[in-house]
Amino acid sequence: MDHYDQQTNDYMQPEEDWDRDLLLDPAWEKQQRKTFTAWCNSHLRKAGTQIENIEEDFRDGLKLMLLLEVISGERLAKPERGKMRVHKISNVNKALDFIASKGVKLVSIGAEEIVDGNVKMTLGMIWTIILRFAIQDISVEETSAKEGLLLWCQRKTAPYKNVNIQNFHISWKDGLGFCALIHRHRPELIDYGKLRKDDPLTNLNTAFDVAEKYLDIPKMLDAEDIVGTARPDEKAIMTYVSSFYHAFSGAQKAETAANRICKVLAVNQENEQLMEDYEKLASDLLEWIRRTIPWLENRAPENTMQAMQQKLEDFRDYRRLHKPPKVQEKCQLEINFNTLQTKLRLSNRPAFMPSEGKMVSDINNAWGGLEQAEKGYEEWLLNEIRRLERLDHLAEKFRQKASIHESWTDGKEAMLQQKDYETATLSEIKALLKKHEAFESDLAAHQDRVEQIAAIAQELNELDYYDSPSVNARCQKICDQWDNLGALTQKRREALERTEKLLETIDQLYLEYAKRAAPFNNWMEGAMEDLQDTFIVHTIEEIQGLTTAHEQFKATLPDADKERQAILGIHNEVSKIVQTYHVNMAGTNPYTTITPHEINGKWEHVRQLVPRRDQALMEEHARQQQNERLRKQFGAQANVIGPWIQTKMEEIGRISIEMHGTLEDQLNHLRQYEKSIVNYKPKIDQLEGDHQQIQEALIFDNKHTNYTMEHIRVGWEQLLTTIARTINEVENQILTRDAKGISQEQMNEFRASFNHFDRDHSGTLGPEEFKACLISLGYDIGNDAQKKTGMMDCEDFRACLISMGYTMGEAEFARIMSIVDPNRLGVVTFQAFIDFMSRETADTDTADQVMASFKILAGDKNYITVDELRRELPPDQAEYCIARMAPYNGRDAVPGALDYMSFSTALYGESDL
Repeated sequence: MDHYDQQTNDYMQPEEDWDRDLLLDPAWEKQQRKTFTAWCNSHLRKAGTQIENIEEDFRDGLKLMLLLEVISGERLAKPERGKMRVHKISNVNKALDFIASKGVKLVSIGAEEIVDGNVKMTLGMIWTIILRFAIQDISVEETSAKEGLLLWCQRKTAPYKNVNIQNFHISWKDGLGFCALIHRHRPELIDYGKLRKDDPLTNLNTAFDVAEKYLDIPKMLDAEDIVGTARPDEKAIMTYVSSFYHAFSGAQKAETAANRICKVLAVNQENEQLMEDYEKLASDLLEWIRRTIPWLENRAPENTMQAMQQKLEDFRDYRRLHKPPKVQEKCQLEINFNTLQTKLRLSNRPAFMPSEGKMVSDINNAWGGLEQAEKGYEEWLLNEIRRLERLDHLAEKFRQKASIHESWTDGKEAMLQQKDYETATLSEIKALLKKHEAFESDLAAHQDRVEQIAAIAQELNELDYYDSPSVNARCQKICDQWDNLGALTQKRREALERTEKLLETIDQLYLEYAKRAAPFNNWMEGAMEDLQDTFIVHTIEEIQGLTTAHEQFKATLPDADKERQAILGIHNEVSKIVQTYHVNMAGTNPYTTITPHEINGKWEHVRQLVPRRDQALMEEHARQQQNERLRKQFGAQANVIGPWIQTKMEEIGRISIEMHGTLEDQLNHLRQYEKSIVNYKPKIDQLEGDHQQIQEALIFDNKHTNYTMEHIRVGWEQLLTTIARTINEVENQILTRDAKGISQEQMNEFRASFNHFDRDHSGTLGPEEFKACLISLGYDIGNDAQKKTGMMDCEDFRACLISMGYTMGEAEFARIMSIVDPNRLGVVTFQAFIDFMSRETADTDTADQVMASFKILAGDKNYITVDELRRELPPDQAEYCIARMAPYNGRDAVPGALDYMSFSTALYGESDL
């Protein structure tokens, strides 16, 4: 944004922008020379002189001072007439001081630069003068200087097609803006309709020529200068346009005068219209009030509620529909009157005086009369409605109460005449009595309603209700029906109470029958269940106990038969009462579903089941005798085989820890022992056969032996497993001895130490036994806090190894622990320790030895190549190494080098392969 797009007050700092802007484009300097020269000459010619070269003709300061006097209308200090440089500087300083006295801040413009003919400073100074004396005083709608000038241009050119003034450079390139300004003020000078936007040279030349010829505005720019520049100089355009503004300022004054006249006339016309509106609105409102008041004062009564309701509805329509617009008109009338008086007062006009009878006070008085009539009419309407409403209310109340009573009595007479109690049970009779009592209470409660109905009928008669005959007839019918209901109610109560007493006697007999029949029935059902129960016994004693219980049950049957006959007697007494009093029984005994027929049937069934039970008990007794013989037969064999297996297990344990002869001698002895055990198998098979017979007989216990077939099977399988495992251990010892080069004496030493401390001959060592064993082998455990777990933790094992001469760094100890504790449990078992001892005392390969061997094959290098592996090793082993060796990444590595060191440590589990 250019500096001069700011507020007009910024004209006080023009020289700063001059330093930045003027030298950017030579075309702008040319335009400014022309424009500023023409502008200066337009004022200097008033003093009879002019300039030709702007930077030369102002050097002595004389024409500069003259220019300031012409444009300001003031006299400057007397100029120096000498030709010397000091005289010229003095004159220019006088001019610059005058400019500064007008509130213009001159920056970087000095008299010496003007005297020396500095073009940039001279143009800057002239632009400052133009801003101060030609542009600063322009004011349009509270904006001034540049913004005011731009707004003036926009307002004047707004009606013109293809003109859009937004700035003081490219908006003027097509020339239409200049032509529009001229046509707006002097339309006779330019035929704007013939101008074309695509012919800027013609447009600009037309505007410049007309302005020079008819408006006394000198031609400050050439059309070619503007069209040939991408962005015309803003200062040149502003200077040119300001000349148009000043040329048309006289026309602006005339326009202002015309606007003032129009404004005064418009106020007068508006006031006259308001007066006419007031007179018409007041007349209409007064006429409506005059027509409405007689309607509100009409008090002619109506005979029916419907007619009075219609009058009330009409009055509500008046209040809701007709009056509100009139209230609004009255309010608007007062507002218009007050507004009119205010406008007349503000425009220095005399106050408005309405026609006679149409003053605001006259309208308010008429309105007050309307509201008084309205209030009286509403009170009369409400009183009349209340009067008719009382009669309608009484008649409606009679009808409602009569309808409710008639609805309540409907069917009541038929209900009271029912004979439903003749077939009802006692509980139903009691329910009917309760229901009848509730009806009697309801009947008594309705007595008050009947009395109210009679009272309302009496009041309607006294008020001469038009439909009194029908009211009286209906009231008499209700009273007659009420008397009949009372008589029927008493008769039904007597019948219900008589039936209740008879059924209570029968109910007591039913209850006694139920109390005795239920336990007797349960006894019979329990007896039938017991007699038919499929018993399961396993011993002679159990079947004998069942037989004794059955004999005791048979002894109770005579007393049970007496109880059966007493129960049947109660039922017969009920039948006698029913036949004597002709009672119509509606159902069976409510307290029980057990009938005499069922009791007799179940009793007969019990008598039939007793001999069947006798036969079943005899057969089961014979079967239990056979089962006892099978138990004894199995027990005799099991008591021999079980101890034999236990003895053989102990003998194998002793053989495994004894050290008689070589390992081969022990192996031969064990295999012979195994053969003798296998030869015992037929006796096991025979015992299995006996066990099968026991299972088929469903025998689950045997008091003749503590051994079960499962115990014998497990013992036999453990015996076979133990002899096989012991043979395998000896074979593994032989393999270990031969593979590790351990002497027979060392193996004997390990075994002797283990056997010595295996006090309980269990084949394992307890915690203290294990510690003593290690010490006996020359290891110093030296840890009193050793946990008695039968195993050593990490720190104890490290101490043990250090005492044996091992260097226990962290890495070395981790390696040993990965060997003896591969599952990372944190403990060392006896077998793992024996394996470790065997490994440490035997002559074995190590990772270092393998690495040394690879180094020989690699020619003493830290890596080995594929070709070297294939040359030195068999093909399958060479390919094995190539597939698993990682690339070598040392500083001396060559393409294809392989890391044999990490491979060697991985072979022994010291790193990942």
